[in-house]
Amino acid sequence: MASIRLDDPVEIGGLTLRNRLYRAPLLECAGNGDGAPARLAAELEPAAQAGAGLVCQGATIVSETGGCAAPGMTRVADDEFVESLKLVTDRIHDSDAAIAIQLEHGGLRSMETWHAGYRRDHPNLQQLAVSRPPRLLRLLDALGFLDYDAHVLTTEEVYELAADFGRSAALAVDAGYDVVHIAGANMGIVHQFLSPFYNRRDDEFGDGVRFLEVVADEIRAQAGDVPLMTKIPAETAAPPGLGPHLTVDDAVDICHRLADGDYDALVPVSGSVFWDASIVRGSFPADAWNDDRYRDGYADAFGGPLRARLVELGNRVESMWYEFEPAWNAELCRRVRDAVSVPVFCEGGIRERGQIDALLGESADAVGMARPFYAEPELPARLLGTDVSDDTRVVCESCNNCAVPQVTGAPGVCRTSSVLRRAGTLKKEGAYADETEFGGERGNDPVG
Repeated sequence: MASIRLDDPVEIGGLTLRNRLYRAPLLECAGNGDGAPARLAAELEPAAQAGAGLVCQGATIVSETGGCAAPGMTRVADDEFVESLKLVTDRIHDSDAAIAIQLEHGGLRSMETWHAGYRRDHPNLQQLAVSRPPRLLRLLDALGFLDYDAHVLTTEEVYELAADFGRSAALAVDAGYDVVHIAGANMGIVHQFLSPFYNRRDDEFGDGVRFLEVVADEIRAQAGDVPLMTKIPAETAAPPGLGPHLTVDDAVDICHRLADGDYDALVPVSGSVFWDASIVRGSFPADAWNDDRYRDGYADAFGGPLRARLVELGNRVESMWYEFEPAWNAELCRRVRDAVSVPVFCEGGIRERGQIDALLGESADAVGMARPFYAEPELPARLLGTDVSDDTRVVCESCNNCAVPQVTGAPGVCRTSSVLRRAGTLKKEGAYADETEFGGERGNDPVG
């Protein structure tokens, strides 16, 4: 059998992507103001112009209130606002790329749990919960590190939440989005349904996959036959002795079940039962923590300067525990790909073209990256270019200086000088040419 190439097309749910490289979901911090569509377009268009087959808009919230896991997340619950996002989809389509919207609700991970300033400004907001918060999280609440006032969803309310996913998907499809991507990992509410650490229900949704099935039913009913994909977690990075949690075998079984149903592509990812550094493995972001521009924001988010320092200490410990591992989801993706007949998308720690080529056909049908796009919005031009070699590598150092300031509402951009200098040098050398076979003139400067 001929080997799969990165520039080969791939089909998901009847939609043909022009190649197998995609921009994975990132937090764009665009919000819902009048300038949000233009900001989203500016964030996403460079990847499309540079040749990405699929561009994923980061997690967007299906509810009108609550549910945001971080400041600046966009909501897709208002008809008029979602219609304005045609500006985004038109710009992506002008470059002959496809665009996915990732739908999410934070559940217990929402800002009403962890962001002190947000809790102060929204005292009546409760977290939506699959079940009563686990004992360890209740202990953190008692110690004052988190604040749980969780509302456990009734069976009827679970169906209503699934309908919210369907309604948001329908609005998005009307606005021109090509693919609906469910945020099924990173401790959002879908993950909480799937995880035995969180889900102790005694109704039909005690089977966490049932929620994803009902979400798919609602999307098909309200949005039609749109290509549908989701992340699926394996909680293999959970701290030792903590459980119950999703094993690799559990994740493979979930994927097999969804592939036999209404899901057209799957993104298996490994992580913890918590929202921690297991999903952004890399170095301790010392520069971000020591940046005076964000100190007040950290204090507001975490409940004061001392608590912010305690969170910083925890981040340092996590960075040692979850050291960077190239393509850390590859083996999980391989297991899933062997078990299902739909395309498997792989992301997480993928940094070199040779690594991509090794994954395709073995562990994945398409390959995505996220954080590297903060430093190189036009990254596909280098990975798909005529001068590409096995050692063509992104400039991203996985230092996470881009991610930590986002808890203050700061935008997701690369802030590491050495990385930006390398991107700037590549720009001057023509690595991001002004013209490309994939589209017209380019958008943002990669060091802007």
